[in-house]
Amino acid sequence: MASVNKVILVGNCGRDPEVRYLPSGQAVANVSVATSSRRKDRNTGEMVEDTQWHRVTFYDRLAEIAGEYVKKGRPIYVEGRLKYGKYTDQSGVERNTVDIIATEMQLLGGREGMGAPSGGGAPARPAAASAPPPVKPAATGFDDMDDDIPF
Repeated sequence: MASVNKVILVGNCGRDPEVRYLPSGQAVANVSVATSSRRKDRNTGEMVEDTQWHRVTFYDRLAEIAGEYVKKGRPIYVEGRLKYGKYTDQSGVERNTVDIIATEMQLLGGREGMGAPSGGGAPARPAAASAPPPVKPAATGFDDMDDDIPF
């Protein structure tokens, strides 16, 4: 039976990425991403915001791109898979971890703080990583009829 381990996050970066290199030369970058949801409290009737923090790890070229362009507070789209782990902390207590191993990343929002003027102007083209190559549309026989349309 086939299985799927896929995560999609759209949230804000909680800190600048920490990029480091393994002895093999492989780049690794870690960042925290916050996602929020709002709900109405049953008792008080007030809107309550629930924020979840996610640890995201990027590898190889994606790690280098994240280190260069991802900044604290910026909105980001991340796609990847869950990885569970365990470790023993300094006081001897065993802790569980959940990491998201990113396979794709896209910066969202404008280009504020990226060397381009903010406000007005053309919408920013987000930086994409691991994007599939464009698909060439199938020939329909109507491609050469652009000049023949009467309206």
